[in-house]
Order: sequence, then C-alpha cells, then structure tokens
Amino acid sequence: MTKFHLHLISDSTGGTLNSVVKACLAQFEGVENEQHFWPLIRAPRQLTPVLEAIRQNPGLVLYTLVDDGLAKTLEKHCRALGVPSLSILHPVLDLMSVSFGMQSRAEPGLQHQLNEEYFARMDAVDYALHHDDGQKSDRDLEKADVILVGVSRTSKTPTCIYLANRGVKAANVPYVPGVPFPARVLELAKPMFVALTAAPDRLIDIRRNRLRQLGERRETDYLEPAHVEEEVAEARKFYNRMGWPVIDVTRRSVEETAAEILSLLDHHRENLHNPDTAEKTEKETA
Repeated sequence: MTKFHLHLISDSTGGTLNSVVKACLAQFEGVENEQHFWPLIRAPRQLTPVLEAIRQNPGLVLYTLVDDGLAKTLEKHCRALGVPSLSILHPVLDLMSVSFGMQSRAEPGLQHQLNEEYFARMDAVDYALHHDDGQKSDRDLEKADVILVGVSRTSKTPTCIYLANRGVKAANVPYVPGVPFPARVLELAKPMFVALTAAPDRLIDIRRNRLRQLGERRETDYLEPAHVEEEVAEARKFYNRMGWPVIDVTRRSVEETAAEILSLLDHHRENLHNPDTAEKTEKETA
C-alpha cells in the first residue's frame, strides 16, 4: 500500500485544519497517510524548515495561513516541486470579503483570543465537571442551559463536555430505575431537558467493557439483557411522560448528538424569548 504524506500548516493551533482533514480522510477507506503537523507558523524563518520538510517528503499540502506573504511563499515552493497545495481558509475569506465589502484583518489566532467567549467556554467546562452524574443536584442546576438525563452509559458525560467546549453549560442527571427522579430538578424552568437512550445490546457491550476496565468481571443485573431492556423501557416511558426530546445515541457519535442538542437549544431559547411564538407553534402542532 502506498503511503501518502500530508503536510498540515497553520499559523494558529491547527484545530480547524485538523478537523477538516479528519472529516475528509474518513471518506477514504484504507488510505495510509503520514501527517506532518506544523502549528504556529507566523514568520518566514518559521516557514523555512517546513519548506525543507515538504521537499524531503513530497505530498499534499493543506494550510491555514492568513498572512498573504507566507501563503504565497508556500504556494510558490509547492509549485516548483510539483506538489499540490490548498488553502482551507482563503476561499471562505475571499467570499466573505466580497459579500461584506471589506478586507479581512489577516491576523492569525484571533479565534483563540482570551475574550469573553473564551472564558465562557472555560466556565462551562468547569460547570460540566462539577455537575456530572447528578453531583450537586441540589444547587446551581438552575444555571444550566441543558440537563441531560439517561440511564447508565448513554454518553451523558462526554456529551456534556463537548457542549461545554461550545460554551453551553450542561449538567447530567442519571435515571435510576425504581428510584424517584429528584423532584427539585423537575421544578427547574430555565434549563432544557434532553433524554438520551440507546439500544439495550449496545448498553450491555459498553457497560461490560467499562467493568472490565475497572477489573470487575462478575455478571450482574447491570449486564443482564432482560433487566437492561426493562430499564431502557421504563426510562423511555418516563421521558415521554415528561415530554422531553429523546435522542437515541446507539449509532451516533458524541459530536452528532451534541449537534442535535445545539439545534434543540436554539429553538428552546427562541421560545423562552418569544413565548407568543412558542404558543402559536404548539397550537399548530396540536
């Protein structure tokens, strides 16, 4: 199998570039690639070793460099070597410049500045960690944007952390079969409740793997198929009774689950700010 070299060059942390490349590579099965990652390239002297590395290991060059001079130097070098190169940002920046009627600031790393949005994300992460799995359920939950509810191993925690990185304060409260759900939590008006569920066989696999990681190999009701099926069914009836949206995470990644929650949250916030519109929507749905 041929190994392909990928040179990923960024003037910032490279998060945007990595996300795009990861999403694209997922569409090509069996492609072996060696990635050369070059973050924080903001000056000609920093670009020099990158150009040499491309010469030694020719391959596709993808970059996010907002500085025109650096971008042109890189493109010229790639053309001379016959190496394909592509800017991930420039097509979008050019389109925006035409649409907005103004030039971009061409300053690297602006999306990572220590601004209010950054600190809001950090605050949301701290909140998610301190309100995981029903912790501190008797206080501060009214500050949550979203409260996730689900039986054990329905990806509540990783989904909360992902949402927190998007600036959303997310808490999660487990649904425990046979145990009354905390009444005080149900009284909260501001947070949006979202229930997560999964196929019993999927839950059993995840739970068994988790127990093995903890060194526990005994078979318990926690893994017994009939018990888990009953657990999922009981929880589903409760969610339906509460009128909460339910997301089946059986075949969803955390990112996909979070994307649907963010969409639901947008509608929830619109309804909070425009109760007349929400009432009209409910009547039309009915």
